[in-house]
Amino acid sequence: MPTTATLSSKFQISIPKAVREELHWEAGQEFVFIPKDKGVLMMPVPQLQELAGIAKGARKEDYRDRKDRF
Repeated sequence: MPTTATLSSKFQISIPKAVREELHWEAGQEFVFIPKDKGVLMMPVPQLQELAGIAKGARKEDYRDRKDRF
């Protein structure tokens, strides 16, 4: 069953406890908001140690750079 929350007059939303517990979100955690059509995608900002090894196997040569796009 979907969980809902209400936007306050200060434009704040409390994340329901069931959602926080399921996703293991903690107080003080930083989030990023990505606009998507008529909604928004909210995701926790990863910690540096969580990004270790994310590019394993990536090519070090012959890749497109920002200068190649235009």
